[in-house]
Amino acid sequence: MDFPATPSNASDSNEYPGTTRSPFNNAPDDNKRRSSSRSIKRRRFDDELVEYSGLPGASLGKGDKRMRTQSYTSQVSEVAVPSVPPTPAPPPQERRRASSKISAAGIRRKARRKGQLSHLSTKDLGRWKPTDDLALILGVQQTNDLRVVHRGVKFTCRFTVNELQARWYALLYNAEVSRVAVAAMRNLHPDLVSAVQQQALYSTAEEELLGTLSSAHAQPIERFQELLEQNPHVFYQSRTPKSLMAHYQLLKHYHLLPDQTVQPLPKNSADRVLTFSDAEETINDAELTDYHEDGIDAEMQIADRVDKKNIRLLETSLTRWQVLVQSLAGGNVELDKNTLAVLRGRLVRFLMRSREIAVGRSTRDNPIDVDLTLEGPATKVSRKQATIRLRNSGDFFMTAEGKRPIFVDGRPVLQGNKVKLNHNTIIEIAGLRFVFLVNQELISAIRQEAVKVNIPV
Repeated sequence: MDFPATPSNASDSNEYPGTTRSPFNNAPDDNKRRSSSRSIKRRRFDDELVEYSGLPGASLGKGDKRMRTQSYTSQVSEVAVPSVPPTPAPPPQERRRASSKISAAGIRRKARRKGQLSHLSTKDLGRWKPTDDLALILGVQQTNDLRVVHRGVKFTCRFTVNELQARWYALLYNAEVSRVAVAAMRNLHPDLVSAVQQQALYSTAEEELLGTLSSAHAQPIERFQELLEQNPHVFYQSRTPKSLMAHYQLLKHYHLLPDQTVQPLPKNSADRVLTFSDAEETINDAELTDYHEDGIDAEMQIADRVDKKNIRLLETSLTRWQVLVQSLAGGNVELDKNTLAVLRGRLVRFLMRSREIAVGRSTRDNPIDVDLTLEGPATKVSRKQATIRLRNSGDFFMTAEGKRPIFVDGRPVLQGNKVKLNHNTIIEIAGLRFVFLVNQELISAIRQEAVKVNIPV
């Protein structure tokens, strides 16, 4: 059935709103309509798709505009198209319900597949890396003994023999675990695979072939090359003459070659292995020759004279060092009546002659009372590390003011905290240790004076 020809003035009834007039229809149009060039995006129904499917050029791509379809719909009077009965469009609610069911089913299917993959990855891999699985397979193929594999193969984690056995059974009989492990091993880099293969254990047949070489003479590397070429079916594919030579030397070092005879241990009459003490008692010192080297006495005398000379030099320089230390410490070794306390280190003594002193690291712009750089390396000491004060009660308190803690008798004192200092208290500041000594006589006099005057503490 063909569409009847329509006059030019009735062609507007075949056009959708917002379309332009077809260039094929040149008849003048007295009644002009308002149209827009903006493409309207709306969902197509089944009847529209069927109606335009038979028109030439009416197939719309993903990026095509509606203007292209409208240009063809305006000239339907010139093209004879068999009429197709339109299919009724379902209600909008049913269409939304069907599309929501399809999208929800797809989301659930993707989530289930993703959950299964993640479950397999976490369940089957775990602590086992692909290199561990490859090393386990190679070790079992070479030795056929899981205990030997446990002792000889170095895995990325520490596994027990039971764990190796469970993993081996899983690789053999669990299809999911085997599939995931094989896929992971196939994705390994060739360098990792070759590194694992080079560390494969030696089988019994390989060690038997190496045992055919004599241990009495040094074997050149060409001999191992010939052995490898003559027995390619016995040696593993990653074996090289150099690796065979290294393993042969290990066997020879530990006396594991067949032609190496093991020396029996000496036994006494009671068929008991001799200990070191028993063997020492059997030695006669009179039978031992006293070996005397020529010129050894002269060398010993020269060395003795040099040592004595160095000792005399140190003894003479010790007095000068003591004078220098005392000049820096400021006073005699003994506590005098003007010294409240002493901060004694390994090299220098710092005298406390005022009620408050600052301890730290002295600089050009910031001098300090107790400069710890005189005792040793003090780069980690703050410029003002601590402050030591004497209260009227006769007690000494130290306040930590540096960033790093101060250790008093092994207990850390953080910045801003105070601690009481007693006699023979050990103070450690950035690795430098000092002993805090209190002048008991002077402090007792101060306490008695404070009691008389009734000075509050």
